[in-house]
Order: sequence, then C-alpha cells, then structure tokens
Amino acid sequence: MAVITKQNGILNVPDIVTIPYIEGDGVGAEITPVMQNVVDQAVQLAYHGIRKIEWQEVLAGGKAFEQTGEWLPQATLDAFSHYLVGIKGPLMTPVGGGIRSLNVALRQTLDLYVCQRPVRYFKGIESPVKHPELVDMCIFRENTEDIYAGIEWESGTEEAAKFYRFIHDEMEVSKVRFPETSAFGVKPVSKEGSERLIKSAIEYALAHQLPSVTLVHKGNIMKFTEGGFKKWGYELAEAAYADVLKSGKLVIKDCICDAFLQNALLKPHEYSVIATLNLNGDYISDMLAAQVGGIGIAPGANMNAETGHAIFEATHGIAPDIAGKNMVNPSSIILSAVMMLDYIGWAEAANKIVKSMEALFEEGFATIDLAKFMEHGKALGTKEFGEKIIEWMKS
Repeated sequence: MAVITKQNGILNVPDIVTIPYIEGDGVGAEITPVMQNVVDQAVQLAYHGIRKIEWQEVLAGGKAFEQTGEWLPQATLDAFSHYLVGIKGPLMTPVGGGIRSLNVALRQTLDLYVCQRPVRYFKGIESPVKHPELVDMCIFRENTEDIYAGIEWESGTEEAAKFYRFIHDEMEVSKVRFPETSAFGVKPVSKEGSERLIKSAIEYALAHQLPSVTLVHKGNIMKFTEGGFKKWGYELAEAAYADVLKSGKLVIKDCICDAFLQNALLKPHEYSVIATLNLNGDYISDMLAAQVGGIGIAPGANMNAETGHAIFEATHGIAPDIAGKNMVNPSSIILSAVMMLDYIGWAEAANKIVKSMEALFEEGFATIDLAKFMEHGKALGTKEFGEKIIEWMKS
C-alpha cells in the first residue's frame, strides 16, 4: 500500500497511491461507486496507467455499526491518520447518546481544523438569483471550536443548574432570564485556532492569486469570541504578511455575518476567499451553494494544513427518501474528488472531470434535481450521469 507523506511542508505522492474511503449511509452506496469510476477513468486518461488510485474501504456510520458494533471504529481513524488523504460519503448521525455527529468526531479527532468549501457556478444550471456566475468564492470555516465543540448542558439537569450557579455566584452573571429552564452552551474561540484557520485562507488566496480574504464574524455582539477572531486575523496579517498587503497583492477586510449574507446576494463579486468561524461557515456555505444550484453540487474538504491530513466529502445528507432509486446527484462527491486530485497534485485528471461536467451541464444533462429546472434539461440517473461524464472525457 502506497502512502502519501508530508515533509518540509510538501506532500510526497507516489504514482500508485492508496486512498481510504467511507462509502457512506443512505445514498452513499450509490454516489461513492460512481465517483470512484469517474476518478479512475480520469486518472487513466490523464496518465495512461503511470498513475493509479488503490481504493481502501474503511467503515463508519450505519455500515460500521452493523459489522462491528461501533459507529466509528478506531481502525478507520488509524487509516485516515496513516494515509493522510481520504474521501467519504454522507454519514447518518447516531440516535441517542455517544457521538453527536460522526462528521464532527472525524474532524475533531484528526484535528481537521479547516473546512474548505469552494462555490462556483456551472453554466446551464438554473439558479434562484439573477447572476449566479458572479458567485466564485472559497469558504474557510474553522472546524474544531465555536459551538461545534459540543460543550452544552440540557435544560433541567443538575449539570445545567451547577453551571448556572457558577456563572451567577462566582462570575456575577445576572442576564439569564429563565435560569431554571435554560440550557447552556459554551463557545470556545482561541487565538491559536483562529490564526491557523486564517493563515490557511491567506495562503490559499496567495497561491491562487485571489484579491482578498474577508473575515466574517459577529464581533459587534460577541466581542471577545467573534470579535477576537477578527482582531487576531488582522494582527496575523499585519505581522506575517505585511509586504504582501503593502504591495496590494492581497486585501484583508472584514464583514459582520448578517451583512455578509446580504452582500453575498447583492454584490458577490466583491468577495473571493472567506475566513469565518464554525457556525457562520455552516450557514454561509449552504447559502452560497443555493445561489449556484444547491448543495447537490457543493464539494467540501476537511484539512489540517500542518500535518497534511485531508478528508474530502459529499456535503449533503444521506437522503433516505431517495436512497436506492438511482436519482441522487453524485456531483458533490465527484467535485470533492476533484478537490482531492488537485490537492495531491494530479491536476490533469481533475481538469478532465471538471471540463466534462461543464460541458454536460451546458448541454442540459444532469440528474433530476437539476434537470427539472433547466430549460432543456435531460434527466439522467445517478449511474448514467457518471457514465455520461466518462463518455465525454473519452470523446
């Protein structure tokens, strides 16, 4: 098994590389094989057998629980840790106690502190906005802190009462209106966590010659957490990137989150790279995806820029209502695989997939979720859409 390594800040990728993957729950069983087939064909066409991916299945979610009795086996975490780069389908959230979210557990366990979500428009796809072609942004969402840290206590529990007594008696907090029925959560935002996320966004902007990084926050209300994020971002930029800022190659700016949500509709062309906190990033990513056709074509990745670890993923849910019907859109995981290929330096294969999808969407070929809104839409099944991508690549 060929392993990707990272030395001196550079990924070392063998020509024949092992990529662990999680098939996923629900529609994962349909979209993941389609993605693998598309990627394998693109790699073959781009490199004529010199390069190849060896797929290694690892378990998580419902399939893992059925086979092992665990939702997230240690062997899966070990595989992603060892091989550095992997990909996953959507996972169900276990009902009851234990892991709140398998996706969050993966991110926190492997310290995948960057959630990277590029959003762009494909010509031919219908959009609810007039000029979706102006939306071309990459969101860097902090992945390990904020309220997603999962530090909260349920209303009516002794833990909630104890927490309230502490903040009331020791910290002299008197602003809890209904303390006896309040649930409580803690929102950790650190300087280190903010800086490493913002640094990743700045490095991405410079590498891709993009004009700006916008710090999106709610610092006017949460002055020490989200306000701290903004403050530390500017301080980092001024300390580490002073020459770049002075040259005009990059602009660092900020925007309050609610204003940004409005601006992203009214003047999306003013933004290129977004750096933001966990909850804001969740809202922003999905809102921007809706402007270009929906989450079905929104790719994503969870990364650690220092170690090189990265898990690319379908950004949508398991969609049990359409599972097994050959109608789910595989574009999210296919485009996430494109991100993966770019990440490991196999851009030629990535470009073949993107150009194929651009051509198909422009001609009206898509799965039913997109085709039904196109003026001359030609609906294809999940499997058939993947086959159409390959057919176009070969032609």
